[in-house]
Amino acid sequence: MPRRFVWHPGRGPDYTPKATTTTGKVEIRQVRSGIGHSSRMRETLRALGLRHHQAVVIREHTPAVAGQIKRVRHLVRVTPVGK
Repeated sequence: MPRRFVWHPGRGPDYTPKATTTTGKVEIRQVRSGIGHSSRMRETLRALGLRHHQAVVIREHTPAVAGQIKRVRHLVRVTPVGK
C-alpha cells in the first residue's frame, strides 16, 4: 500500500465527508481549535459565529456559508437540523 504524502501528519482528518445538505439549516460544531492555524481560518471561524472550542451555531445553508465551511472543514463538524 503506498504511503500518502502529508505535510502535517497530525493535522486534519484523513477523510472529509461530502456535504449533502443543499437547503435548510445546518448545525456547525467546532471540534478543533483555531490555535496554530492561519489567521484567515481563525477569522472564518469567528465569521461563522464560533468563538470557542466545542461551540455550536445553527445557520441557514447558503452558498456563502458553504464556502466558509469548506475553508475550515477540518475544524468543524456539520449536521443538518431536522424540522
